Amino acid sequence: MNLVEFYVNFFITLFALLDPIGNVPIFAAATRSHSKSTRKWLTFYIAIFSALFLSFFFFTGLKLLQFFGISMDAFRIAGGILLFLLGLDMTRGDFLAMFEEVEHVNEKPDADKQVKILTGRASANISFEKLVVPFAIPLLIGPGAISTVIIQAGEAQKYGWAGMLVGLGAILSTAVAIFLTFFFTGTISKLLGRVGMVVVIRVLGLILCALAIQIIISSLSVITQDIITPAAAHPYATAHGA
Repeated sequence: MNLVEFYVNFFITLFALLDPIGNVPIFAAATRSHSKSTRKWLTFYIAIFSALFLSFFFFTGLKLLQFFGISMDAFRIAGGILLFLLGLDMTRGDFLAMFEEVEHVNEKPDADKQVKILTGRASANISFEKLVVPFAIPLLIGPGAISTVIIQAGEAQKYGWAGMLVGLGAILSTAVAIFLTFFFTGTISKLLGRVGMVVVIRVLGLILCALAIQIIISSLSVITQDIITPAAAHPYATAHGA
């Protein structure tokens, strides 16, 4: 496998794992009440954060987890628990209220007071603090994406610094794809409306809970070996293999 093939495989795998297209409804719902300028800055922040976070794990690899004595399976279980809690919020509570910011501070007009207005970048800064967890991590960047970056870092080292630079290029390309995908979520927000967003979010929340449970089961099956059957840990893989 040459460097071009390595870049293509790394980019496609990473894009599929982060699945920004699949996360568009959630991002659209979370930013439904935001202005176009705020959404643009928020999209930029998420893309930059994704690039920096993935690059960090690409260059540090397993050394960071080894330093804290954390196994990859333990990391997957922790990520699965966070995803499950996120799924519960999406199915039970008013998930959209978590991200809605009051951009206008309602105060009675007064000669000695000025109405504070949060728009654009200022509003995006506040919203980004809420979207880092759980949207950016672990919904967008989950344990699977992090483990893939670590594995690909090992492959990149075979090509020396050229391989590391190509791998970094694949990560940056993925960040650009995230920015372009989320940049056009305004149309989806307008088409679905609040009722449509609530329906989509609750359905996705149920799916997310099931996905989180599956991640935990799969990780526990590795740790406990024969206690959890392969059919429960990897149901479809077992079915195809039969």
